[in-house]
Amino acid sequence: MNLAIPRIDSYEFGRITIDRKTYTSDVIITPEGVAANWWRKEGHSLHPEDLNAVTAVKPEVLIVGCGASGILKVPDKTRQWISEKGIELIDLPTREACDRYNELSESKNVAAGLHLTC
Repeated sequence: MNLAIPRIDSYEFGRITIDRKTYTSDVIITPEGVAANWWRKEGHSLHPEDLNAVTAVKPEVLIVGCGASGILKVPDKTRQWISEKGIELIDLPTREACDRYNELSESKNVAAGLHLTC
């Protein structure tokens, strides 16, 4: 595993700072780094194909930031698909997801998909 695991410095609606770099579009964070401009097949619904970059690194835990007010939804079929991959799913409003990511990334192989608005 990479020794320099990305760390979230701050989050506010529409903006996240990770390792002193600020992003204004949705991101995926893996132990390998940050992928900006994370687009989903259907904006506020998470589908398996939206997570290819995540499943490629085989995390123990996937944290999904569902937006400031939790608008992004994880359908049952996506939950099942994630579970079948042996990945624990935690979905929370983005502010809480950021805190949880920082906490868990200290001891586990964690990935995050973070929706920065809504």
